[in-house]
Amino acid sequence: MLSKPHDRLAARFEAKLDAVGALIRARMESRHAPRIPEVTAHLVGAGGKRLRPMLTLAAADICGYRGENDEKLAATVEFIHTATLLHDDVVDESSQRRGRATANLLWDNKSSILVGDYLFSRSFQLMVETGNLRVLDILANASATIAEGEVLQLTAARDLATSEEIYLQVVRGKTAALFSAATEVGGVIAGAPDDQTAALYDYGDALGIAFQIADDLLDFQGDTAATGKNIGDDFRERKLTLPIIKAVAQADATERAFWRRTIEKGDQQDGDLDHAIALMQSHGALDSARVDALSWAAKAGVALEILPDHPVRDILADLAGYVVSRIN
Repeated sequence: MLSKPHDRLAARFEAKLDAVGALIRARMESRHAPRIPEVTAHLVGAGGKRLRPMLTLAAADICGYRGENDEKLAATVEFIHTATLLHDDVVDESSQRRGRATANLLWDNKSSILVGDYLFSRSFQLMVETGNLRVLDILANASATIAEGEVLQLTAARDLATSEEIYLQVVRGKTAALFSAATEVGGVIAGAPDDQTAALYDYGDALGIAFQIADDLLDFQGDTAATGKNIGDDFRERKLTLPIIKAVAQADATERAFWRRTIEKGDQQDGDLDHAIALMQSHGALDSARVDALSWAAKAGVALEILPDHPVRDILADLAGYVVSRIN
């Protein structure tokens, strides 16, 4: 028996996910620029759970949809996600994703940016093919919100004045916007009532926030083999994630000087990561962030209650719990 909720979703939607995969492969082809499928295939081939497209299929299924436009929307969501990953790795100067070398390292930054732009364009073509203007509005707004969140992060990531409120705004942009759009469009394409599509939006929003906070925590406490990331990557990249923000808020003058040197100025030395983790632990910042993640996961579960009684609804509720179980 499959115990992980995303595995249960994958099993339930196996046929549709195969169709989504075929659609992705077909639309990432290019007659004139063979580098496009090369770069895209490298990232797609790295695996990943296809969580966001599964959310679209699941939301549509709960709301009784029977058709193929959910597959186009699922592929759209995956294209947007893949495009943002390509761009993010350039912005973050990353060298590893999902345990493999990033596209910008194997090719170059120009290729990653331009292929990401190509995938964004493909995603809009797929949206239009559904013939649903509201779907187009939701996903276009999500794309703009994602870009806005990334730009906000550029200015906030290394500023010790960044508050939890600003952090939440960044997360709602860079992560939760696509989760909430993925679930909301599933309801919209199914013709669900407004209160149900609003509930699907709320679920995706809360799930995305819980997911990101959990990722922030895993950066300091996770298993490299499981996450594909090295412990402390966010610290080395000088990202003010939630645990650090919480620790900075309680820092004395000496501790604040440490954070200013390592995060704002980028002067990091041997032993600084261990000291940073010790500071977060001494102020209960890691535990506090874990409580926040659990709270958002609970909000995601509550949002589902208005939806029709459905086995997939139960899986989505389990998924919210699983997202944060990784940090227990």
